[in-house]
Amino acid sequence: MASLTEHPQGTAEAAGQKKIVISVDAMGGDRGPATVVAGLAKSAKRNPDIAFILHGDKPKLEPLVAKRDVLRGRCEIRHADDVVSMEDKPAQVLRNGKNSSMWSTIEAVREHEAEVAVSCGNTGALMVLSTMRLRKMEGVNRPAIACYWPSRNKHGFNVMLDVGADVRADESDLLQYALMGTSYARNSLGLARPRVGLLNVGTEEHKGRPEIKAAAELIAAAAPVGEFEFVGNVEGSDIPSDKVDVIVTDGFTGNVALKTAEGTVGLVKRIFKEAFVATLPARIGALFASRQIKIMTQRTDPRQVNGGVFLGLNGTVVKSHGAADATGIAAAVDLAYALAEHDFNHKLAARVASVPAPGHDGQPDASEQNGSNT
Repeated sequence: MASLTEHPQGTAEAAGQKKIVISVDAMGGDRGPATVVAGLAKSAKRNPDIAFILHGDKPKLEPLVAKRDVLRGRCEIRHADDVVSMEDKPAQVLRNGKNSSMWSTIEAVREHEAEVAVSCGNTGALMVLSTMRLRKMEGVNRPAIACYWPSRNKHGFNVMLDVGADVRADESDLLQYALMGTSYARNSLGLARPRVGLLNVGTEEHKGRPEIKAAAELIAAAAPVGEFEFVGNVEGSDIPSDKVDVIVTDGFTGNVALKTAEGTVGLVKRIFKEAFVATLPARIGALFASRQIKIMTQRTDPRQVNGGVFLGLNGTVVKSHGAADATGIAAAVDLAYALAEHDFNHKLAARVASVPAPGHDGQPDASEQNGSNT
C-alpha cells in the first residue's frame, strides 16, 4: 500500500518514489544508538520501500548511519539535545522534554512527516507524550497498549490489551479495548472474525468485579456489529490457548501477566540449559534435540515479537522493549512498517466509530456495514 505522507528530503525524493516513513527515537534504548541503527539496517534490508527519520545526537548518529550502506539515502537525521531517561517522570517530560529525541519522534508523526513512531524509551513518558501530542482518537476514553502473545493458534499468536497504558479501566474502556484489539488482530494476523475473551478470575458469568460483568454484556452486544465472536470470560491459563484470539483486560492486570510470563519463560529456558549440560548423556540428548530446541526458543523469543502498539491515538506509536537488541529493534520497526502499509490507524478509527459508546445512539458507518477490513 502506498504511503500517505510526503517524505523527508534526501530519502524518498532521492529515490524518485514514495516510501513508508518511520520516525525513530535513537536515544531511548538501554543499548544505545548503535543498536538502534543496527536494527534499522536489518529492517531496511527486508523492506525496500521503508525510510526513516532518526532523532537524537546527530554527531553520534551520522557515523553510525554512514557505516550502513543499506541506509544510504533512506535516513534523515534530526538533532535532539536531550534524552528521556527511564527515571524521568512523565509529567516532567511533558513540561521540559521539548528538546528530547522522544518528543521529536512523536512530533514527526503529529506533523504527518512520518506514519508511525518507534521508541525504546520510558513507557510512561512515551504514552503521556503520545497522548498529549497526538490526542486520543474520537470515541476513545483510554488508549491501550496491545502486544502479541505466543499461543497454540495456527497463526502463532494472540493479541492482549491493555498491557500497561493505564491501570484503570471501566466497562466502556473494556468495550473499546475489544474493538481496538479486534481491529489489530484482523489487520496484523489476518483474522476475518477474531474471537474475543474477557480476562477474569473464572469463566462463570457471575464471577469478577462489577465492571467486568458489565463489560461482558457490552462486548456481547457489540459483537454482531463489530464482526467478532465473543467467547465470554477467559482465565489466565487461556491467554496462550487456541480458544481465543484477543484477550481484553485492564492495564494493571495485563502488565502483571506480561511481566510474569517474561520471567517464567526466562526461568524455563535457564532450567533447560542447565539440564542439558549437567551430564554427558544430557549433552548428547541436547544434540539430537537441537532442532526442536531451536524451534521452541524461537517461538518464545521476545525479540521476534518485540513491540507494543499504542492503540486509540491519532497516530500510531510502537513501543519497543528498552533492552532490545538489533533483532528486537528490527522486529519493532517491521511491525511499524506493516501497520503503516495497511493504513491501520484509519481502519482502527472506523472500527471504534462503528459501535456507539454506552448511552449514545449511533449506527455503523458504510464501510463497516459493507464489511471493510478494519
